[in-house]
Amino acid sequence: MSALKVNKGIPKPESVNASALDRLRGLRRPKLDAQAYYEGIRRGDRGLLGQAITLVESTLPEHASLAARIVELCLPHTGHSIRVGITGVPGVGKSTFIESFGLMLCQQGRQLAVLAIDPSSEKTRGSILGDKTRMQDLSRHPAAFIRPSPSAGSLGGVARKTRESVILCEAAGFDTLFIETVGVGQSETTVHSMVDFFLLLMLAGAGDELQGIKRGIMEMADAVVINKADGDNERKARRARLEYLNALHLFPPPESGVRVEVLTASALRGLGLAEVWQTIERYRQHVQESGYFDLRRGRQERARLRESLDHALLSHFYQDPRMGGRLLDMERRVLEAKVTPFEAARVLLDEYLAPFRNTQS
Repeated sequence: MSALKVNKGIPKPESVNASALDRLRGLRRPKLDAQAYYEGIRRGDRGLLGQAITLVESTLPEHASLAARIVELCLPHTGHSIRVGITGVPGVGKSTFIESFGLMLCQQGRQLAVLAIDPSSEKTRGSILGDKTRMQDLSRHPAAFIRPSPSAGSLGGVARKTRESVILCEAAGFDTLFIETVGVGQSETTVHSMVDFFLLLMLAGAGDELQGIKRGIMEMADAVVINKADGDNERKARRARLEYLNALHLFPPPESGVRVEVLTASALRGLGLAEVWQTIERYRQHVQESGYFDLRRGRQERARLRESLDHALLSHFYQDPRMGGRLLDMERRVLEAKVTPFEAARVLLDEYLAPFRNTQS
């Protein structure tokens, strides 16, 4: 007889709580068609609006057709909002400015949607998407909707998806849209092509202010705001304002015919925000009366058409089963220096277009 006794073990528990899983399954929304999404968006359902934007941002082919149909249904209910692009160097206080500025507008009765483009990691393609945590008060306001989106390393993709998100937000009843960029750079040109008013935030007291002036960015700006103009920085902000005004005299007059204003503001203390909105309102009134507003919107629609065409052509090329192996083969030959990248691209394009040429002949 052995002195050792082996007790029977307990059954291994399930890795997932069954009752919790059943509750989660019950909370999942049924799969909806485009008409159901459209009706939900029109009645102001924020959940369905967010899901529709997720479909727009998705790269899955089955989502693309559904998203396109939703956007098509929403399109007749757009065009009534004021679209404001907001940019500035990192650390200028964009999130604080947007929250303070947005809360002021919501308290005035406006319906605000914030589309914030977060930079994505070039390695993992991941993005923090932390704008809701940085704008807690605004995100809780019933008249505001904040949607952070990853740049995913493609500014062209951001432009296409953000344009469609603008359509959805306008169809949901938002009359004011803020589009926040990832920072000063190429993204500003992208965002400028989809907004009515482009606001550039700058800092004072961070070195030579004129070093912060980039000709391309300044020429796109419809107004410049020196942020963080409070406390010991207030005097520096006033001096920076004069320097920017002097610098703007060196630039050609804006096409809109409206002089670019330079303002000071403190988003933290809520100072100067009303003046910023008055500047936007004066600008909109002037460009609507002069016809420049419709001209700018028309250019944006043409840009949207060309971007959509570029995207469709590229997608069709890469999804063509004939081109997958040939593309890999050409990449190998380019790496082995047997052919130049330009010649490889020409050969691939000729092979891709061959069936269409044969059909025509």
